[in-house]
Amino acid sequence: MNVLDLSRWQFGITTVYHFLFVPITIGLGFLVAGFETAWLRTGHDRWLRLTKFYGKLFLINFALGVVTGIVQEFQFGMNWSAYSRLVGNIFGAPLAIEALLAFFLESTFLGLWIFGWDRLPPKVHNACIWIAATGTLLSAYFILTANAWMQHPVGYTYNPKTHQDDLSSFAAVLFNPAQLAGFPHVIAGCFLTAGSLVAGVALWHLMRGRAAAPAAADAADVADGADGANGAATDAADAADGGGQVTAFRSALKAGAITAIAAAVVVVATGDIQGKLFTTRYQPMKMAAAEALYHTSQPAPFSLFTIGSLNGSHAIFSLDIPRILSFLATGNFSAQVQGIDNLQQQYAQIYGPGSYIPIIPVTYWSFRAMIGAGMLAALIALVALWATRRGRVPTSRVLLAGAIALPFLPLIGNTFGWIMTEMGRQPWIVYGQMKTAAGVSANSAGEVLTSLIVFTLLYGALAVIEAGLMLKYIKAGLPSEPEPGAAAEDQPLELVY
Repeated sequence: MNVLDLSRWQFGITTVYHFLFVPITIGLGFLVAGFETAWLRTGHDRWLRLTKFYGKLFLINFALGVVTGIVQEFQFGMNWSAYSRLVGNIFGAPLAIEALLAFFLESTFLGLWIFGWDRLPPKVHNACIWIAATGTLLSAYFILTANAWMQHPVGYTYNPKTHQDDLSSFAAVLFNPAQLAGFPHVIAGCFLTAGSLVAGVALWHLMRGRAAAPAAADAADVADGADGANGAATDAADAADGGGQVTAFRSALKAGAITAIAAAVVVVATGDIQGKLFTTRYQPMKMAAAEALYHTSQPAPFSLFTIGSLNGSHAIFSLDIPRILSFLATGNFSAQVQGIDNLQQQYAQIYGPGSYIPIIPVTYWSFRAMIGAGMLAALIALVALWATRRGRVPTSRVLLAGAIALPFLPLIGNTFGWIMTEMGRQPWIVYGQMKTAAGVSANSAGEVLTSLIVFTLLYGALAVIEAGLMLKYIKAGLPSEPEPGAAAEDQPLELVY
């Protein structure tokens, strides 16, 4: 493998690995904040215990996300220095703001939340986790602003003397059409991920402890209807179900499943908007590659299943639904959608000789894996919500397997979504301006291979640590209830000590 291939592999591995932690952190931060708010409003101890239980999982992912994210910025200088020289004046601005504003905001208030359980007033303490969660959103916005500029460069002028892009409108960069179309879609995926994690863990605990009496859960549900006015009844019901584990995890399951289902609806809606308003208009080759549409069609069919040649140059067999792609791409069932071969001819005339076709099998199947994994997660969450209604505790082994798979499915969907997004715009590193091959550093293959091996081994070790910590705290279940007479806020998160 040459330097270009090795550099792309390294960036792909580190980016995909880092993004495993990002959606969990963003979505779970808000769910944990919601749990603590519910505790303050109702006074029910189970909401406090859920806050601390899922708060530990949130902190683990936040820490791993910070560690793995640092590597990303170093790679721009190490492996992609030609790219950095060209676009550094623009690309560096949102990254700098993310570090100076968003990251410091979330890390500062997260620190106050971790160490402030017995030092801050309860409402102030709760405000800290809300601010930290909001900081993760801001961080995501500025990071995605940088990526959106690579997808659709705007707000710049090229300086022929310095051979660099100069920033001409920061507002244009911040409100890039690629950003406005893509940000809601990514954030919806984050809430789908976090909701699935919360629901999957809760369902697993419910089914593992299914010997507890469903009547106790029913009693807790009735008490819940009275909100804070009937805390004593709820606490009594908690005691009846073995320390409140069943009641608490039923509440977590409802919150997580509803979040996942709602987020899945938003994911579909924002994905449809992104396809119509941005991808079809600005990156038609990506749209054609994602559907393996080789020839311009009017109307265009949607491919359910396609078998292509090994090099992806043409389709051998395709199972299509007529007119659907025209609607997905434009909102009109009779509209024309440009095909791969026709776009290749146009791009060759505009940009010069060369191939402008991405790897079709990767783009095509990653698009379907993204959709399939996300929708399967929403389906499992819906089934889990139905199976646990009215105090029921399901015993199906199939649903138990679904509970175990549920936290992983959105991660798979997120991963393939980014693979489709980044691979679908190849051969461009900056769309329409700089090819990926032109952005690589003048390193030797041995240097890049060495760093690739080191990072892969390091990330493998971090994966073992991450999995070990997550499994340890998930299996441990909810923390014990506060001692009688002790202030609930005096019980710290054990993870930080």
